[in-house]
Order: sequence, then C-alpha cells, then structure tokens
Amino acid sequence: MSRPLPVRLLTVATLIGVALSTAALASDDRKVSAIDVQIDLAALSNAAAARHYATIEADLENALTSRLVDRTDKDGLKITVDLSEFELSNSWKEAMNLADTRLVGTVSFTDAKNNSNFDNWQQTVDVNATARFLPEGTELAKLKPDSDVYYKAMIASFADAVVQRLDQ
Repeated sequence: MSRPLPVRLLTVATLIGVALSTAALASDDRKVSAIDVQIDLAALSNAAAARHYATIEADLENALTSRLVDRTDKDGLKITVDLSEFELSNSWKEAMNLADTRLVGTVSFTDAKNNSNFDNWQQTVDVNATARFLPEGTELAKLKPDSDVYYKAMIASFADAVVQRLDQ
C-alpha cells in the first residue's frame, strides 16, 4: 500500500532541504576575487635572496592562485601580501641553529562589500615551516638555502599558511 501524498511530499521536501543545506555548507569556503603580492626593496637582506627577487611576487601569487583556483568569485575577498623580509642563510648557519632563512610579510584579507570581513597579520615562514615542502629524501643539512628547491619550498610554505588562515 502506498503512503499518503502529504508524507511523500514531506519526504521529498526533506531530502531536497538536506541536499541544499549540504551544498550551502560546502560553499562556505571564503571566496577570493584578487591576489596582490608586493615586496619592498629594503626586504632584500642578502645577495642570495636578491637572485630570486625578480620573480618572487609572481611566484607567490601563482602559488596562492593554484591553491585557490576553485574558490574565486568577483565579490570575494582581496588577498594582499606585502613582503617585508626575505633572507636566505647558508648551510653552516642552518646546521648550527643560527639560521636566519625566512620569508616575512604582512597579509591582509579585505572585502569591498563588507568592511567587518577583514583580517591582517604578519606571516613568517622559516626553515622549520619549510622542511615539509622539500622533496622527499632531501637532507636539509646538505641543501643550500639559496637553491631553487629551497626557494620553492619557502614560497609553498608561505602560500599554504595564507590559505590555512583563510580557512579559519
């Protein structure tokens, strides 16, 4: 025997409601409309860091974009990164725990439609945060901090930290 019509409608309505609320929860990720990365010339503390200066803005923007490509919206947040320090130490300093390898910048999330939806903080990544982004089997003690592998790990670490903050 079939159920009365109102019960069927209620069941269908409930299923639709659950599906829509699940979709709404999935779309709660904060959306992004623009990413802007800048570096202050004074941020270059040494010659090894200066070698990467020509591409650091684009490299960090690309790293952020690749992590947020599915979260874009014309009305989303603008991410601004103002890099204030980029320094690469040498392997000896790293081994002696005197490392000064770090990437530091002020990160801001701004929302043109909602002034209360913002965030601003100083993000720092150093050799410890970067280690997990190095290729498997890489020996940190043997890796030169001015190598492209290390540079890419610094960029990846910084970009991941920004996206993690966006997800909070």
